[in-house]
Amino acid sequence: MNQDDKSIKKKFVAHHRSWDNDIQTVCEHLTGVASICKKLTAKIGLPEAGELLGLLHDIGKYSTDFQNYIKTETGLLNPDIDDANVDTKNLKGKIDHSTAGAQWIWQRFKKYGLQGKLVGQILAVCLASHHGGMIDCLRVEGENGFLKRIKKNNELTHLQTCLEAADLEIKESIEHIATENFLKQILKQVARIVSPPKKEPDRLKHFRLGFFTRFLFSCLIDADRIDSADFECLENQRFRKKKKIDWQIAINRLEEKLSGFNVGNRVDELRNKISRHCLETAPKEQGQYLLTVPTGGGKTFASMRFALHHAQKHQLDHIIYVIPYTSIIDQNAREIRNILEQVGDEYPWVLEHHSNLEPEKQTWQSKLSSENWDAPVIFTTMVQFLEALFGGGTRGPRRMHNLANSVIIFDEIQCLPINCIHLFCNGLNFLTNYARTTAVLCTATQPVLNCVDKDYGALDIPAENELAGDTVDLFRQLKRVNIENRTRSGGWTKEQIADLAVAQVQEKGNCLVIVNTKAWARQLYEMCAELIAHEDKNVVFHLSTSLCPAHRTEILDEIRQRLENKLPLLCISTQLIEAGVDVDFNSVIRFLAGLDSIAQAAGRCNRNGNHDISQVYIVNPDNESIDLLTDIKTGRDKAKRILEEQDHEDFLSPVSMDRYFSYYFYERADQMTYPLTAKQAGRQDTLLNLLSDNPLNVGREKDVQKATFSLQQSFKTAGKVFKSIDAPTQAIIVQYKEGKSIVADLCAAPEPAQAYSLLKKAQKYSVNLFPNVWDKLVKAQAVRPVQKGEEIYYLDEQYYSPKFGVSTEVINEMETPII
Repeated sequence: MNQDDKSIKKKFVAHHRSWDNDIQTVCEHLTGVASICKKLTAKIGLPEAGELLGLLHDIGKYSTDFQNYIKTETGLLNPDIDDANVDTKNLKGKIDHSTAGAQWIWQRFKKYGLQGKLVGQILAVCLASHHGGMIDCLRVEGENGFLKRIKKNNELTHLQTCLEAADLEIKESIEHIATENFLKQILKQVARIVSPPKKEPDRLKHFRLGFFTRFLFSCLIDADRIDSADFECLENQRFRKKKKIDWQIAINRLEEKLSGFNVGNRVDELRNKISRHCLETAPKEQGQYLLTVPTGGGKTFASMRFALHHAQKHQLDHIIYVIPYTSIIDQNAREIRNILEQVGDEYPWVLEHHSNLEPEKQTWQSKLSSENWDAPVIFTTMVQFLEALFGGGTRGPRRMHNLANSVIIFDEIQCLPINCIHLFCNGLNFLTNYARTTAVLCTATQPVLNCVDKDYGALDIPAENELAGDTVDLFRQLKRVNIENRTRSGGWTKEQIADLAVAQVQEKGNCLVIVNTKAWARQLYEMCAELIAHEDKNVVFHLSTSLCPAHRTEILDEIRQRLENKLPLLCISTQLIEAGVDVDFNSVIRFLAGLDSIAQAAGRCNRNGNHDISQVYIVNPDNESIDLLTDIKTGRDKAKRILEEQDHEDFLSPVSMDRYFSYYFYERADQMTYPLTAKQAGRQDTLLNLLSDNPLNVGREKDVQKATFSLQQSFKTAGKVFKSIDAPTQAIIVQYKEGKSIVADLCAAPEPAQAYSLLKKAQKYSVNLFPNVWDKLVKAQAVRPVQKGEEIYYLDEQYYSPKFGVSTEVINEMETPII
C-alpha cells in the first residue's frame, strides 16, 4: 500500500469513483452542495437557507459506521487486514446518514420558541427527506412522523460523533449561518407566505407553507444530485449551462421568422394582430395571464413571442411550454426549435422532456438538462409538470425549483384533469406570487379557473391580463364556422351518421367525424368504407389510441397530404385529433360532447379561412356507452343545456364558454380537491387536505394547540397516491413495422444499455390498454413477456390491424371485431 492509499483511509469519504479509484471527501461534497443550493434558494431570496441545507444534508457521513461501510464496499478498507473489529455485515441500507443534520437543525432552532420550531421543522423535513422523498409530518393513523424521526435514537444517527469528527470549516460555516438573524430572515419570508393581505381559510396558508418546504427540498436534492453526478462524471461540467441566457438572440431569430410570414387572408391578418398584441404586453409586470385565441389563431408563435420578450425584460431563466398530450408535443417543439436553434450555437435552445422522446434525439447534454429542466426553452407535458409539483420520491420534485424565475405557458389548459384543479391553482398561485414566475393560460376555451371555489384555491387573474385583447371582438372576427345543432330525440343511428358523412365528402370534398368512443369509430369506419365507392381505395381513415403513436403519425401525414392535394377524404377519429393537431377539413361532424370539445373540433374545420363559413354538425348517436366516461358524459349534458338555451347565439364565444364551464364545474365541484378513498389515505379524504392543514387526521387535533403554524402535511402519503392521469392502463408493444424488430431484439436478452435504448424506441410502438381489453387478450394468449419473468409485454402480431390497431380477436380480411 502506498502513502496515497494510507492517506485516503484516514479521510472521511462521501463518494468513491470506481474508474480511477478517486474519492470525494465529505467536506468537499458538503461545501459543493452548499454552493449550488445557495444559488438555487436565492431564487426566493433565501441563499443562506440553501447553503445551510447543503452543509448539513450528509453530515451523518462522518459517522464511523458509514465510513466503515463505504470504505469496505469500495475496497478502500479490508476488514480482514485493516481492522479485525469492523463488522460490515448487512450494513447496506441500515446506515442513516440523513437524520443527523435534521436533528441538529431542530435542536438549534426549537430553543427560540414556536417560531423557531417552525423554521427548524421546515429545514429538518428537507434534510430528513433528501434520499427517499418528503416524509409524512403526520402519518395516516395520526402519529407524528416528524417528531418520531427527529427523536430517533442518537446511537443510530450518530449526531454527536459526527459533530466531533466533522471538518472544522464545516462546523464553523454552520455556526456562522445558523444565527438568530438567519432565523428572522426565514420568518420574514414565511410571514409573507402565511399572512396574505386578504382573509382566507387556513388550509390555503398551510398549503403554501408545505409548498415552500417542498421548494427548499427541490433545491437541496437537485444540488445534491448535481454535485454527486459531476464528481462521478467529469464531462458533466462541460455540458452544464453556466452563462446567463441572452434572450435577444432568440428574439431576433423569432422576429425574423415572423416578418417573413405572408398575409394571404383575414385569418392571417388576425393572427398577426394577436401576435402584435402579445408583443406589446410583454413588458408588463410578472403574474398570471390569459391568451384566449380561437383555434387556428396562431397561439404557439404568439405565446412564444410574449414569453421571449417577457423573459428578457425580467431577466428570467426559463420558458416552459406545457402541453397536455405527448401526441402533439413533437410538432410544437419542432416548430420552435427550427426557428431558435442554429448551427454553431453554444448550447441547444430547446429541450423536449416527455415519455415519447426517441433515444437517438437525446444527447448527453439533453439528458442532463431533462433531469432538472436546466435549459432555456423546455417543452414538457402536463403530466410531468404536475409530477414536479405533487409527485412523490425525488425525481419529479427535483425539477420544481426551475419553475421559479420562469415563464410557464400552458397550452390547451382546458385539458387539466378535473381532480387536480385546486391543487394546480394553489401551486401556480405560489409560483407567481412568491417565486418570480409568470403563467400564461392558452386556449380557445378558457376554463375560468379564477371562478372555482376560492376557499379551496382559485387563480387570481386581473381582467386586464388578457394577452389577446378584446376576445369577444376577436372571436367574432375570426369566426370561420357555424355550429349546427342536429341532435334529435332518440338519437342518430350509425347508418344515418354514415350517410351524412359520405354526403359531406361528396359535396365538400372531405369530412372529419369525431366520436366519443373507439367502438363507434370502428363501426362508422366499416360502414363508410362500404358506402364510398372510389377508384382510390384510401379515402376513409381511422384514428384512435388503439393505434400506436408511430402508426397514428403515418396516418396523419397521409391525411395532411390528401388535404393539401384536394383528394377525397373521410376521417373517423376519436377526440385525440382535437387538441393541437393541425389539420383543415371542409366539414366536421362531432358527436355531442363538452362545449370545449366541440370548440376544439370546430378548430379542425376551415382552420385557415379558405372558405367564408363552413359547417360543424352536432349529432347524438342512438346507442352510446359513456356512463363510465364521467368527463365526456358530464360535458355532453352541460353542452346540451347550452345548445338548448342559446338557439341563435354563437356557441363558441367566450361568453358561451364561461357559461358552460360554470355549469360543468358546479356539477363536479366535489371532485376538484382530488378525492381519496379509505384504501388510499386510511379514510375518505382529499389530496388537498393531506398537503395543507390535514383536518381529518386525528393526530392534528393534538398538535394544533401547540403552535399557530407547524407542518401538518402527510407529504409521503400524498406523493404515493398522486397520479396526474388516473387511468389504470397497461402498456404493450405492438409488432407494427419497426415494432416487430424491436420486439425481436428485446426478446434476445440484450445488454442493459441496449435494452434501455430499445425500450425508448418501443414507446412509439406501444398502446395503453384498459383492464377489460387486457384481460381478453391475456385469455386469448395474445400477450407475452419479452423475457421470462419480465413485466414488459408484446402483442401477438395477429391481434394488430393495419387499419384499427389492437383487436381482441385475430385479424383477417373478413373479420374486424370491435373492442
